[in-house]
Amino acid sequence: MLTSLVRSELRARYKGSVLGFLWTFVNPLLQLAVYSLVFKVILRSNIRDYPVFLFIGLLAWNMFTGALQSSCGVIVNKASLVKKIYFPREILPASMAGTALVNYVLSLAILIPILLITGFWPTWSWLFAPVAIVAIFFMALGLSLIFSAINVYMRDTEHILNIVLMLWFYGTPVVYSINSVPHFLSALFKVDPIAAAILVLQEIFYYREIPHWKMLIYCVVSGVCILWIGWAIFYKLSRRFAEEV
Repeated sequence: MLTSLVRSELRARYKGSVLGFLWTFVNPLLQLAVYSLVFKVILRSNIRDYPVFLFIGLLAWNMFTGALQSSCGVIVNKASLVKKIYFPREILPASMAGTALVNYVLSLAILIPILLITGFWPTWSWLFAPVAIVAIFFMALGLSLIFSAINVYMRDTEHILNIVLMLWFYGTPVVYSINSVPHFLSALFKVDPIAAAILVLQEIFYYREIPHWKMLIYCVVSGVCILWIGWAIFYKLSRRFAEEV
């Protein structure tokens, strides 16, 4: 059922559009162009190979936010399905998070050639990339479970989430380097699990260094904990979904 829902979501997302599935690649490229123009040309960022640096973090951030935004209202949107048959309700937000993960994996078809063309050749550090990606997915899935459950009881959750994600984006080192943050604040940035995971991906792909093992373990443990907490909250709130939707 989970696989079927992911496939259905991927088909429905671009159904009827001219470019269709190509929007999976066009969207991040357009974002890359806009942010590169603003931060590299207008604000004159001094980060070397800025588009590469930006794209590494932007793709990961898009996977994270894409999962949260699409899953937040999924229980309410699938009310007819929730009321008619019994099935594990967590499959619905999980399918949204799974779709975001598939989009990220497909986007690697753009990122990897860009890395190779610009001289960022593979190193042993690339072997750690799946660990960081899975950690981000766990975080996204855990939070998706939480927000999708809360949204059933408080329909303003979607609007609040969009504002939170906008602020969160600029509090995460995606469009700027952690080295530009004052030293006394950089430790606070690393406490944020998603920021820490993006920093790990930057170490792997941009700096071509094996990530610090403490940071990598922190990301994995955080992802597992957030997923467990999300599932526990979702399980508790899901008992009255059929009555509330």
